[in-house]
Amino acid sequence: MAAQTLSHLDKYHIILGSQSPRRQELLSGLNIPFEVHNINVEETYPSQLVGVDIPMYLAEKKAKAFSKKMTIDTLLITADTIVWHEGSVFNKPKDKADAVRMLNALSGKTHEVITGVCISTISKRKTFHVITEVHFAKLTAQEIDYYLENYKPYDKAGAYGVQEWIGFVGVEHIEGSYFNVMGLPIQRLYTELKRWEK
Repeated sequence: MAAQTLSHLDKYHIILGSQSPRRQELLSGLNIPFEVHNINVEETYPSQLVGVDIPMYLAEKKAKAFSKKMTIDTLLITADTIVWHEGSVFNKPKDKADAVRMLNALSGKTHEVITGVCISTISKRKTFHVITEVHFAKLTAQEIDYYLENYKPYDKAGAYGVQEWIGFVGVEHIEGSYFNVMGLPIQRLYTELKRWEK
């Protein structure tokens, strides 16, 4: 049974369309029952999209890929997170060299973490985004190498996880949702679910 404040969702079979353990952990914190389904889509998008439009497009693309499996009582949550820095997208790094490039670019600067979230049923869809500004301290080559060798963040946008060692030593401060940087703006998601068909 859902948390009392979300009991109106009891009629739904809630599915998180993500294999991310961080998103699963965060959604679990709302005390609502859900299942996890992996949605395999190529994370490509039209070249004219920039900034917030990219993760919103990809969150909706993941939802559309699952649409044939939706039933009348399915409520699907999909999300995509990007790091946006100086007009460029930093997705998941291809390899160590790519990760080194990303972390060197973020070092000593401020970047945006943008998550697009799509909540959908057969008859309704709501897509939103949340932006968090992350201020990085200057990282040394040794710190970057240590992090990559020990944590291997190749499944993370921007080649880092804020909840890991690099976040402890590198993040000077953030403006906005910390959980958004982890991959799911859980407070905003809760607010949207609370409003859903009430």
